[in-house]
Amino acid sequence: MKKFIGFIGMALLSLTCFAQEQQVAMADTMRSNGKIYIVVAVCLTILIGLFLYVLSIDRKISRLEKEKN
Repeated sequence: MKKFIGFIGMALLSLTCFAQEQQVAMADTMRSNGKIYIVVAVCLTILIGLFLYVLSIDRKISRLEKEKN
């Protein structure tokens, strides 16, 4: 049974390797038009916003914990 599960696992891994060989046309188009930088900028803006939000929530929670004690 372990050999069968191992075989199935390796077969699934090989399928994902074959899938990675295909080129993504959308990414190539966006890269050639220079719009990939806009996508990266938007993603970075969202991540920085989330990071700042988490920091502000942490500070508020820390302040509330100090006031409680």
